[in-house]
Amino acid sequence: MRPNTLRSVWARGEAVVNGWLSIPSAFSAEVMAHQGFDSLTVDMQHGVVDYQTAVTMLQAIATTPVMPLARVPWNDPAIVMKTLDAGAYGIICPMINTAAQAEALVQACKYPPRGYRSWGPVRASIYAGGDYGDHANDELIVMPMIETAEAVKNLDEILRVSGVDAVYVGPSDLSLALGLKPRLDQTDAEVVDAQQRIVELCKRRGIAAGIHNATAAYALKMISIGYQFVTLASDSRFMAAKAADEVAAVRKTGVTAGKLPAY
Repeated sequence: MRPNTLRSVWARGEAVVNGWLSIPSAFSAEVMAHQGFDSLTVDMQHGVVDYQTAVTMLQAIATTPVMPLARVPWNDPAIVMKTLDAGAYGIICPMINTAAQAEALVQACKYPPRGYRSWGPVRASIYAGGDYGDHANDELIVMPMIETAEAVKNLDEILRVSGVDAVYVGPSDLSLALGLKPRLDQTDAEVVDAQQRIVELCKRRGIAAGIHNATAAYALKMISIGYQFVTLASDSRFMAAKAADEVAAVRKTGVTAGKLPAY
């Protein structure tokens, strides 16, 4: 089976640089896959990506060594199994608040005897290799999202669930849960403290901690305190930011609609 390179990055004590795909396009996924990320996550929760499009995006990522991950809409075994069958090498799952919910996620991701994942890796066995079934339980990554006050409270129990490889902080939902405005790159003390508690507990348990970031500067800050999986913004944010910068640069010259400069 094709090895999951994220595991070797973590084993070296290093951080994974993850990209985020919310644009429903195989071409944009392919472009992102050639930009140097360690992994790319297809967002099937808050993006506008449906399952069929997600499959084409996973196929585009497969043209490179980048590891294909997916965030599923919910802790639903049906979509978890189907997404793994499509070739995702890891599942990020939102709103995991208890050890029981984490256990249900792990079981949906694992073949028997550890779990109850149904057999049918229709694309996964093509992408990963003919011995996929022999190694999938060990190679695929299970990553619950920690994004509520309840999840932070229950984090130690969640991390004790066998098969949880990493956790992923959703700063916006965590901010909402703590009564604050939802945003990335948080500086509000309550959220910063929660993010710190999460990574410290993960380090004690030997579990990788991940977090979504708006900027490289904040991602580097998170790496410095121990986060080993950092997401940089998203494809749509990158496109919007670069387009805005270029348009603004032209506007500064005084060019406006309907008015051309003299030559």
